[in-house]
Amino acid sequence: MRLAEGIVIDEEKTFGELKFSALRREKFDTDAEGNRTGELKERTYDLKSKAAGQMIQVSIPGEVPLKEFELNTVVRLVNPVVDTVVSTNYRDADVSWYIKADDIVIMGADGNFAVTKPQGKQPDAKDKKAEQQK
Repeated sequence: MRLAEGIVIDEEKTFGELKFSALRREKFDTDAEGNRTGELKERTYDLKSKAAGQMIQVSIPGEVPLKEFELNTVVRLVNPVVDTVVSTNYRDADVSWYIKADDIVIMGADGNFAVTKPQGKQPDAKDKKAEQQK
């Protein structure tokens, strides 16, 4: 049994301040025979949650680049959702909770997502004009 869309949460009320800790694991797809393929399905990270008073694990899609933030960097989750997997047995049910997000980003000093600097040289107006003249 699963919740169709998961539980959309208010990140600030649920987790409080989140601090990056480490990559916990990478999960790869498997083929029909159960063999691991080379395709990365998701990465799970450990984050310190001030409101929970403990470490939480958050999974993000494998196509999102690897997060290598410094320890205790304040981060935010992009579109976090809490979901469950329930397995029933003869007398009761076991519930496993998990947290997924679209991404983990550094929080800026103003409380919003930090703007990351693009890597490599960005063309300036002079370069663009020269390119147009070619």
